Amino acid sequence: MTKTEKKIDNNLCKVLTVVCEEAKDEIQGFQWLTHTVNYANFPASLKIICVFDSNADIAKLTASKQDQRLQGLVTQALNAVDVTLKNISKQVQFDSEEHCSRDHAGNWAKRLG
Repeated sequence: MTKTEKKIDNNLCKVLTVVCEEAKDEIQGFQWLTHTVNYANFPASLKIICVFDSNADIAKLTASKQDQRLQGLVTQALNAVDVTLKNISKQVQFDSEEHCSRDHAGNWAKRLG
């Protein structure tokens, strides 16, 4: 990772940590979030994965339109560090501990890799 990429990644981590803390307070079932990125194709390759406890929590999220609230929090935070997502619905994804446990025996590194 180059010095510039490291700086971008540090900024992403800072603003996404703020989003994570806010989402934990506001959105039922939200647990944590992470990101993946290929800096050769940044920001198009940036993906934010929002993790919920269960699939039912994700269903409630979309039914109550809280998914839009969470996408808005992410967008606002990224805009603060001059990062714009072209396709928010594809770049902000929702996943669950339930899915990871079932499909990857709880191994998030494998699931995200």
